[in-house]
Amino acid sequence: MMPLRYLQMDVFADRPGAGNALGAVLDGEQFDPARMQAFAAWTNLSETIFLLPPTVAGADAGADYRVRIFTPCQELPFAGHPSVGAAWAASEAGLVAPGKTRLVQECAAGLLPVRIDVIGDAHAAGMRFPNVRAPRSRRIAGAGQAPALLEAAIRNMRLGALEPAVWDNGPRWWLVELADADAVADLRPDLAAIAALTTATGTIGLAVHAADVRDGHHLAVRAFCPADNIPEDPVTGSAQASIAARLAAAGRLPGHDGGYVGIQGRQVGRNGRVRVQVDAEGEVWIGGNVQPVIRGKLLW
Repeated sequence: MMPLRYLQMDVFADRPGAGNALGAVLDGEQFDPARMQAFAAWTNLSETIFLLPPTVAGADAGADYRVRIFTPCQELPFAGHPSVGAAWAASEAGLVAPGKTRLVQECAAGLLPVRIDVIGDAHAAGMRFPNVRAPRSRRIAGAGQAPALLEAAIRNMRLGALEPAVWDNGPRWWLVELADADAVADLRPDLAAIAALTTATGTIGLAVHAADVRDGHHLAVRAFCPADNIPEDPVTGSAQASIAARLAAAGRLPGHDGGYVGIQGRQVGRNGRVRVQVDAEGEVWIGGNVQPVIRGKLLW
């Protein structure tokens, strides 16, 4: 087998070793889905992506590239830091037209606009998230079991004003507002209870958040996905986007003019920073810096 191009990067990171690690196979068309899943399990990163030629092409309504996203256990229709990383990787690897900064990503969730940002010497990318919404309770798997399982999962949490709820942007998240930033930082989650809740309700994880206005950021977030073998995710774009949409719906967006910075990952030594923007149409954009860490050839 010919060697394939492999890139590993840190997304939402101001330096290598921060943010959330992402593996990327740049010649993804050489892999079938079973081999993609096997390789993602081997990397044991929270997500590994495979870049492919788009199936929906065309100058006006087509995609610039296609991405498939795998955790160690399953394929995802969409996820935040893999999509931000995919946009940067596709541009950096020459899979899209040189110098093009406004792109369209094809993934299982549809065609999504992405952009490449040049901020000084920083490598940055951002994307608009798909239709973030709160699903009706009858559409949540295991809705009848949810109250008891939720009570067990949040039993040791100091809650904020917003009721715990499921929000959806492809991945479905339980969102739990906590009383303050200390409640987020000091939380020792019951991972077994969270796994039981997310498995029963068809959700990917549980994310907690609280206001934290200092050091140039506005919101503290932690996300837990123990049922997917990810006890705590370092930085989670999809959870951050759902939280932003929820705060916007409640009239409680932090920052200015719909824009703010969310932090995540300090408890696992990753110190990620996510730039969040809710535009005038209510669309949520998530972005951040990308740091290339490993460039190599893959034999699999």
